[in-house]
Amino acid sequence: MTDVQHTEQPAVSEVIAAKKIVPVVVLDDAGAAADLADALLAGGLGLAEVTFRTAAAADAITAMATRPGMLVGAGTVLTAAQVDRAVDAGARFVVSPGFSPAVVARCQTRGVPVFPGVASPTEIMQALDAGLDTVKFFPAEQLGGVPMVKALAAPFRSVKFVPTGGVNTGNLADYLAIPSVVAVGGTWMVAPDLLAARDWDAVTARTRAALEVL
Repeated sequence: MTDVQHTEQPAVSEVIAAKKIVPVVVLDDAGAAADLADALLAGGLGLAEVTFRTAAAADAITAMATRPGMLVGAGTVLTAAQVDRAVDAGARFVVSPGFSPAVVARCQTRGVPVFPGVASPTEIMQALDAGLDTVKFFPAEQLGGVPMVKALAAPFRSVKFVPTGGVNTGNLADYLAIPSVVAVGGTWMVAPDLLAARDWDAVTARTRAALEVL
């Protein structure tokens, strides 16, 4: 681990744990990124994971990261090269859908926290072997939801989970009631139809509603 990682990881982890909800953003147009950041901030949530599912991801990260009070990370990171693109664009953390030794190693070299996706005890042990203590449980609902997180948390008492996939205002509180769950990821407040329509008021309203559940 680099000195930079020792400096940044606690700050990033503390912000995510304090906010408890990580909006998972898929943007086709980076030109909307700044407005989206403002809408999230207006709703009280200065945090976002911008996924590398579109060509606009890197530019969107840069645009959102310039907004004061916004902590922006990169999601759906599949390769070491994407780690470099994300960090160079301003991402402060990296999330991947599965466990990739190459992605984790590049994140550690670049000094950014990484939260790899896990779906089984084996992958959790791989994350522990890599020196990590926080993982993304994905896709959460499809893998068994709250009961599955509880089952995995029992033998892995030092591991923290960020369930993502099928999380919404209806089950948000159930996930966050699990002691080992530090936050959840979700798309409902940044749903594709809202972003396509540039309905920033709705993004702000859904964000506020999500935080009220907490």
